[in-house]
Order: sequence, then C-alpha cells, then structure tokens
Amino acid sequence: MPTRILFVCLGNICRSPAAEGVFRALCPEVQTDSAGTSDWHVGEPPYGPMQAAARARGLDISDLRARQVTPADFDAFDLLIAMDQGNIDKIEALRPRGNQTSLRLFTDYAPQSGMDHVPDPYYTRDFDGCLDLIEAAAKGLQEAIGTARR
Repeated sequence: MPTRILFVCLGNICRSPAAEGVFRALCPEVQTDSAGTSDWHVGEPPYGPMQAAARARGLDISDLRARQVTPADFDAFDLLIAMDQGNIDKIEALRPRGNQTSLRLFTDYAPQSGMDHVPDPYYTRDFDGCLDLIEAAAKGLQEAIGTARR
C-alpha cells in the first residue's frame, strides 16, 4: 500500500500541485508531494489561475512550492504519478539502477475519462477541465489504495 505519493508534471505549477492538493484533501493520512521534470519554476507557488480554480473548489494549494524531481525521490516515495508520457520518460531517465518504485500515469486511475494524459492548463487554459480530470483520477487512486489496504 503506497503511503508516500509524488505527483509529477512538467513545471510543478499547475497539474502536479493541483493533484497533490486534491489528493491530500481526499486522503490526508497519505504523505504527498509534487515535483516537476523541469527546473523552470523551482521555488515558485502554483500558477495563479490554477490556485484560483482550486480555491473555487475549496482547495488551498498556495502553500506549495515548485521543485524538480530527483533520483532520491524513488527512495523517498512508494508511488510516483506522472501527468503525461513525456513526464514518464523523463522520470524513468532518473531511475536509479535496480530501483523498483512504481511509476504510473495519473489517468490510469480514471479509465472512464478516455484520456491518456492530463492536459496542461498552462497551455490549454482549461483549469476547470484539468481539475475535473484530476478529481476523477484522485478518486480512482483513493479507491485503488483502499482496495490495497484490505
């Protein structure tokens, strides 16, 4: 059962902090964090429009700060969750030799969505659509963890 989950996107200012915020609200007993595959926004808070969209749903993600994913994250977390295949590829390139930490696409937990990735609202400008998909995937992940606990 994963008790430490890292959510990863490109810049760590939209999708992954939103996923962390949604999931920590659903499962506060699980240790969560988020990171980006790039270093473009290290130290910055989530993007303003994403914070506003999350706040409209009762989620405060303003305390989060962007950081870059590192090889040490494979030991620090039980499960790494990427928002798209590009993130998977970049994360895999960091995997320490012999490490078996699970790495999954977030949309694997929302098969009903028909999506194979979480679109980046920084580019699409669809913050609410992104949050809808993140919420569906977070509920699927919560269910998967609940099943694993039994």
